[in-house]
Amino acid sequence: MSASETPTSAEELRGVGLRVTAARVALLETVRHGDHLGVEAIASGVRERVGHISLQAVYEALHALAAAGLVRRIELPGGPARFEGRVGDNHHHLVCRSCGLVVDVDCAVGHAPCLTASGDHGFSVDEAEVVYWGLCPDCSTAGST
Repeated sequence: MSASETPTSAEELRGVGLRVTAARVALLETVRHGDHLGVEAIASGVRERVGHISLQAVYEALHALAAAGLVRRIELPGGPARFEGRVGDNHHHLVCRSCGLVVDVDCAVGHAPCLTASGDHGFSVDEAEVVYWGLCPDCSTAGST
């Protein structure tokens, strides 16, 4: 594989020391082609690709993929965990208070961790999570009519 080629999902799994299974490949691809999906939606997407998979197996695979850095777990207040395939950067999220739409937004300023804590209390900060809350364009329009 040349430097310009994108590795396959199977190659990425092998590269982080995870066993390659059809379910893991389907799960990784479902997360990457989805949009901040919850576990139920991921399970449904995996089932469409490979047939039956238990919800417990989906949770276990997501945990392994997140620990390996292949997917990112997003925990928004008031809702279930969601997962995304955008990893390796320190982006943030916009969340619609009405419909729950989640979209990515790049770092506010500079390089990771994007924000400098006013007091780091001796921590070596390497990541910042910022969630912007509001109404998406569709919900804003619906509320004004």
